Amino acid sequence: MTTAAELDPATVTAPIPVVTSRPRFRDSFAALREHNYRLYLVGQFFANTGGWMNRVAMDWLVLQLTHNVALVGLTVTLQFAPALILGPWAGVIADRVTRRHLLKITQGVSVLVNGILAALVLTDVVQVWEVYVAAVIVGCAITIDGPSRSAFVSEMVGTHRLPQAISMNASMFHLGGFLGPAISGVLIAAFGSGWSIGICAITALIPIVALFLMHPERLTPPPRRPVQKGQIVEALRYIRSKPTIVWPMVLVAFVAVFGMNLPVLFTASADHTWRTGSAGYGLYTSLAAAGAFAGALLSTRRRSLRLRIIVPLIGVYGVVTAFAGSAPVYALFLPALVGIGITRISFMTAGESLTQLSTNLSIRGRVMSFWIMIITGGQALGGIVMGWIAESLGAQVAFAVAGLVPAAAGIVVALILARRHQLAIKVNVRTPRRLVRIVSRGQVIIEH
Repeated sequence: MTTAAELDPATVTAPIPVVTSRPRFRDSFAALREHNYRLYLVGQFFANTGGWMNRVAMDWLVLQLTHNVALVGLTVTLQFAPALILGPWAGVIADRVTRRHLLKITQGVSVLVNGILAALVLTDVVQVWEVYVAAVIVGCAITIDGPSRSAFVSEMVGTHRLPQAISMNASMFHLGGFLGPAISGVLIAAFGSGWSIGICAITALIPIVALFLMHPERLTPPPRRPVQKGQIVEALRYIRSKPTIVWPMVLVAFVAVFGMNLPVLFTASADHTWRTGSAGYGLYTSLAAAGAFAGALLSTRRRSLRLRIIVPLIGVYGVVTAFAGSAPVYALFLPALVGIGITRISFMTAGESLTQLSTNLSIRGRVMSFWIMIITGGQALGGIVMGWIAESLGAQVAFAVAGLVPAAAGIVVALILARRHQLAIKVNVRTPRRLVRIVSRGQVIIEH
């Protein structure tokens, strides 16, 4: 139950910082001035590169063992399903424990599980059920790890550098996504899936070393929450009370279910539509990751965070994704994948930054647990849904659904916001550079 302290105006989130001028380029990377964050980012680069290699290898391994695209989707579902059960409690844990220590444990689980799976593959005794078990265990580790990892960033860099740090995290994640699938595709083609999974286990050790090398005295952890009942309900009420949290979560739910199962879509495209095999699958993932890396870098230059920025981003993402599915020739399909990466990461980083900056430090772990639960749980559901669509109706239809459903959700949310806040769209053909603007009826123009 929410206490009087939580309702006290002194304890609620401060107003979201709004930068009226574009940041200088060097200020886009101000978070790197922190020793702990530099270590963290290096560790994440190796972990993410290995993680992407592992993801490609596991998807392709399941396809080789089963020859069924829908079962590739089941692998995604099993990896993310634990978030539906453990997600809220993971947030409670994140607000109670030392996050740096918890991250060491969850990262160690990934090392152990991937090492065992690699040994099974390399000795040629692996069975598909063993891949599924590994997916579930890794999913549990990811679920517990996620809220602590998200909230831990602010401990290293502070609130004023948080948006840039989130964008750099995304950049590093997708830089790993650019390199990892390409390396994995080569390794799979030359030696098989086992080497990719084994290298992932090795690279997962590096972030553990980085966590040990940090200076704990330079971290700014929030006060630990005491053990008490009603903390999950408290977080839900907090989320519901803030439009800058609840609406990004609604939109990200649609992207998670329909638009974040690119491995399923890329597998179907490589195996059925374009018939390019594992090398093509690695190429598609790398192109999308390269676009996401560019989009994340651009996000560090964002001047402000507003709902009226986030809502159009999901529409653009949806259109680009649907176009990729309908591309008549391969030469158009490939650049469309880059566009998917740019637009999706732009939406995701803006949504996460707005959510974190709208959340009080004492409750941020729990709020972010719901953000991550929506993403991972949505992917779990979407793995089955999109896997079935891709297997039954083809990759082109699956791409259309992946793009148009989130775009439609964005339109509905825009209409709701327009009705509640009395916003309107103003078109002025005399100013082509600012042809379309969002305005308050009867008030001044709101800059886009």
